[in-house]
Amino acid sequence: MFGAITRINNHRINEFMIKAENIKKYYGDIPAVDGISFEIRPGETFGLLGPNGAGKTTTINMLTGILKPDEGKILIKGTDNRKNSDIRRLVGYAPQSLAIYDELSGEENLAFFGKLYGLRGVKLKKQIDWTLDFAGLQNKRSELVKTYSGGMKRRLNLVCALIHNPPILFLDEPTVGVDPQSRNQIFDRIEQLKSEGKTIVYTTHYIEEAQRLCERVGIIDYGKLLALDTVEALIEEYGGMSVIEAELQSPPSDMERIPGLIGKTKLRLETEHPLEDLARLMEKNIKFKEIKIVKSDLEAVFLNLTGRSLRD
Repeated sequence: MFGAITRINNHRINEFMIKAENIKKYYGDIPAVDGISFEIRPGETFGLLGPNGAGKTTTINMLTGILKPDEGKILIKGTDNRKNSDIRRLVGYAPQSLAIYDELSGEENLAFFGKLYGLRGVKLKKQIDWTLDFAGLQNKRSELVKTYSGGMKRRLNLVCALIHNPPILFLDEPTVGVDPQSRNQIFDRIEQLKSEGKTIVYTTHYIEEAQRLCERVGIIDYGKLLALDTVEALIEEYGGMSVIEAELQSPPSDMERIPGLIGKTKLRLETEHPLEDLARLMEKNIKFKEIKIVKSDLEAVFLNLTGRSLRD
């Protein structure tokens, strides 16, 4: 395994690894990013969740120094000089568009990126071996990348960002276009990086990814940050009520007193307390053929904030 990573003290909440202050980026007169602000703590996995074109990649490109904000300020470990070589070494970036070379082998790709970060000799070999193991690509190390599957390319793209063991990792839509098995393998690797104390900025338009991986999530659309908090807090504040959906065995005798009844045997009831309301219905001697409780989730949060689905 490569160099040991010091675990982050979670009580040091006032120290930020990344800070964005009212950053804006325009393409012509169109604001791609429109006044976004947030702070990311050391060791945190921070998600930007939004549809394609929401401004996620533009935000990442400003955070990494690829793009310069038209307005606002970005600090990495307290400095705004992201072109500084010392700051660059703190950052690993796996872009949405694959940044690997098809005519090189997996090992040659890793050697190339490692040398860009000043790795040589035994240290470079050790890092290449570790990253190939980490990506599950040891048996493909000498094969040309053009022969790799989509999932293998995504995993190589990820570990090219890890070759120099950076404490900060930017992952822009890292599972786009991969099969479910490869996606789960990438999830497992990211969760391992989380456990080792990496600070991770993760963009996605897949709700389940943000809900599984991220400690805090910023919901972004049309270049604006609509809400930012833990998944649980977002659901509590913006998710709306749970829904009881049920089919009754037979029509109730006092139909007018049963809330949420549709027709004679269908029931749909929005409620903040589904189990309590379900118990009250059972006390009325209502017998159910089928019951489903639909709890609020991040998709409901997004719909309530924007009025449209993430996947449209």
